[in-house]
Amino acid sequence: MKVMNINKEKLVDYINKLNTAKILVVGDLAIDEMIYGDTERISREAPVLILQHTHTNIILGAASNAAHNASVINNGKVSVIGVVGDDYQAGQLKEALSSARIDINYLVEEKGRKTVTKTRISGSCSQSVTQQIVRIDRQTKAPIKPETEEKIIENLEKSVPNFDAVILSDYHIGVLTQKVIDKATELANKYSKVIVVDAQKDLDKYKNVTSMTPNLPDTQKFTGIELTDSEQIIKAGRKIIEETDAKSVLITCGSDGMVIVDKNLGSDIIPVFNRSKVFDVTGAGDTVTAIYTMGLAVGAEPLYAAVMGNIAASIVIKQFGCATTTTDEMIKTLEKIEL
Repeated sequence: MKVMNINKEKLVDYINKLNTAKILVVGDLAIDEMIYGDTERISREAPVLILQHTHTNIILGAASNAAHNASVINNGKVSVIGVVGDDYQAGQLKEALSSARIDINYLVEEKGRKTVTKTRISGSCSQSVTQQIVRIDRQTKAPIKPETEEKIIENLEKSVPNFDAVILSDYHIGVLTQKVIDKATELANKYSKVIVVDAQKDLDKYKNVTSMTPNLPDTQKFTGIELTDSEQIIKAGRKIIEETDAKSVLITCGSDGMVIVDKNLGSDIIPVFNRSKVFDVTGAGDTVTAIYTMGLAVGAEPLYAAVMGNIAASIVIKQFGCATTTTDEMIKTLEKIEL
């Protein structure tokens, strides 16, 4: 076990190369619909607040957020493969993806399926800050239909050769079936592409990938190892590698930083950079996965790729909701921190 040893000039060089990486994101696409209003009064119909609507924001979430983070960095060299329904929200998702310069030519429509939408309603009054009141989720939890699965596989065969890396972003809403996972992995390995998995459970569904990015609770749940210190986290990372044949595992540990475990290069502990008292971790995992994958795609060692992901996450958590960053912001942040 090592505490990381990083060459800053080499790290800056890798950050400057991130914009060359072409990324394909496959998984559960979603939008976050953020509805805001001012508190007006209590309703006479029920003991609930009446809000006077002020504005609505449509934000890319889930796998769409990983794609957005990559697109901001590489100037739109990103495509997504996922499923939308035949509903109004499908149009919102397509418009949001296109506005973020993300290619949507590989989207598959499934009639009767709900486009994944998480609606958050927040209210405020002059005496208080804005506060979330309720969240409404729209999604179809059933697996995708066989014909949808076949279209996804066809799109993988068309697209994978044209990208440097593939991200499998699994929010367990049905897109990443075993057939889709196996085909994506087969094609990535056939064409020598980086393939990184961001999944919350069932990590053993993913075999022979480049890397995985589980968080601490998901790692503990999967391995059954009580993760009380860095030695145990490294042990868990090695167990994941043994069971999946992944080349490396990046375990994100929240306020305790990250641990990278590599099949051949050993392990490193990565501390938290750029600490802040004000933070919102929503979507930060997607940021880490996107930047980490891009780092691997431009030839960075897993440690350097993980440090880049860590720096990017330290920036986006200072913003509310799913957020993105740029290479310029990453380099400015890097100038302020000790490695």
